[in-house]
Amino acid sequence: MLVLGIDPGMAILGYGLVKEDGHSLKVIDYGVINTPSDMDTPHRLVAIFDAVCQLIDRYAPQAVAVEELFFNKNVKTALAIGHARGVAVLAAALKGLEVYEYTPLQVKQAVAGYGRATKQQVQQMVRILLNLPSIPRPDDAADALAVSICHIHSVGLNDRMKRAGFWTEESN
Repeated sequence: MLVLGIDPGMAILGYGLVKEDGHSLKVIDYGVINTPSDMDTPHRLVAIFDAVCQLIDRYAPQAVAVEELFFNKNVKTALAIGHARGVAVLAAALKGLEVYEYTPLQVKQAVAGYGRATKQQVQQMVRILLNLPSIPRPDDAADALAVSICHIHSVGLNDRMKRAGFWTEESN
């Protein structure tokens, strides 16, 4: 399974493509989509939408995993991130992909094993799980890779629970 993970942002949107290969994880690509602050919001959103569509067309992931918005004190920032997140979700939906959403707590739990892990701990686990020589940079790309890993681990856990008889589609 190939998963496109997205760490939403208006100025910097992180993306990470991770492939599950048997019992190992492999990085396919990661990076960021930048939009300049002097560009008006509608054009920034178009740029994000187009770039996400290009990633989907280029790599053909089976799923897209997006980090849910963490609301902070700055409403204007939260709104801008929500717009960027929305166009990324729209791009995936229009391409016919399932979109999965994870809270920051879920991502930390799935990657580091602890929902209150620090950013540094999560990034170190991303490096270890993906067998990378160093932590991916910038941080937004590392965060997007963590979202991809979270989805792969979550799908794997759900499959194991179904096989064990603990979970059915009806109990969902």
